[in-house]
Order: sequence, then structure tokens, then C-alpha cells
Amino acid sequence: MLEIIYKDEFIVAINKPHGLLVHRSRIANDAVEFAIQLLRDQLEIKVFPVHRLDRKTSGVLLFALSQEVNAILQQQFMNHLCGKVYESIVRGHTALSGTIDYALTNDKGKEQAAVTHFETLNQSELDFPSFNYETSRYSFLKLRPETGRFHQLRKHLAHIRNPIIGDRPHGCNKQNKLFLERFKMNSMMLHASELTFSHPITLEQIVLTANRSSEFDRMLAELSLNVP
Repeated sequence: MLEIIYKDEFIVAINKPHGLLVHRSRIANDAVEFAIQLLRDQLEIKVFPVHRLDRKTSGVLLFALSQEVNAILQQQFMNHLCGKVYESIVRGHTALSGTIDYALTNDKGKEQAAVTHFETLNQSELDFPSFNYETSRYSFLKLRPETGRFHQLRKHLAHIRNPIIGDRPHGCNKQNKLFLERFKMNSMMLHASELTFSHPITLEQIVLTANRSSEFDRMLAELSLNVP
């Protein structure tokens, strides 16, 4: 059963688990379950995904319960009227806060402006070696994307040399291997923790939050990154 974090007669939101595709994709032929299908079967009603999350990203995923409502909400997303907050564990120590303003190229070869704001929630330095270093450094980040480009957060963090732990292909393969061997961890540490938008019918501001997975919280504990 999918975890439903909000539902009324117009919209429904779930806490999407890591590894679940939103819908069928030709680039993931191995998948047999999809959020849109599971939610439809669970609610016994047709649902329309308003936006997308990567297969490896967990967190708030919003659906409309009619095509009309879906059109209204998608317009909000297209006009950047929705607020998104993500949490991530990355390699290395980041600045206390900052903005990554770095254009990205889409699959058609077109360059698009892309902006991500970040805040460092905690940092750690652990006494096990990381390749050429005697210790290993990690940061726990809050991310606020201003734009919504494909794999934006993953590419932006790789660009500043603080790749997301567990990310492939944008992350650090050596670091991912270390986590698999040392912690038996094979997830990507990126979680969509909060989504803010205007209700398509009542116009009320809605703020939805999704709890991190137990695996994400385990990594925060293992890396001494828990926030008081």
C-alpha cells in the first residue's frame, strides 16, 4: 500500500518510495510496478500525475483526480508557482548556504537556465579513509530548486563536486561502492520532503510534507548527520 499523505475530492498526494517509477518508461524496462497504477488500484479511481520524481528519489508526489484539475496544477508547476524542498546527503563539506546557477542541456541539445538554492543542515568528518584521504566528509543539505530541469539537483551537486550519495550516473562511483560495502546501502540519498502550492479549487495554500525513509534516517545516523 502506498502511503497517502493528503487526499480530498480533487487531489491526492503520496510519499513515493525509493525505486518506484511514476509511470512506464522505455528506459526502465525492468520495472513491473508504477506509482500511477498502484495508486489507481488502491483508490479504485483514475489518477493523473501532476509532476514527476526520479525513480531513485523518494518523497511528496502529487496527483489530480480529474483532467481539469490536472491542467490547473500543471500550469502552476510550469509557471514556477510551487515551492519544492528536498533533503540530500552529499560527499564533502559544502558552504553553509549558496546558490548554484548553472545552465543544463536537455535531451534535445537545448541549453536551459537552472538555479538551485541550498542550505547546509549538518556536516561530519568520520575516521574511516576515503580513497586518498584519511577521513571521510559528508554534508546533509536542504535544497530548493528554482527551476525544474531533468535531474537538476543531481547534476548541480555533481557540478560543485558534492555529488549525492548513491547517485548514478551523476554521482561518485567509488563513493557509492564504499557505501555498498561498508553500510550495505544502495539507495540514492535524495528525498522530496515538502511541496507547497495553491489548491486548484479553493485556492488555499497547501503545504505537504513527507517523512524520510528508514534507510535515509539510518544513513544520517551512521554518518553522524542527525539534526538536533
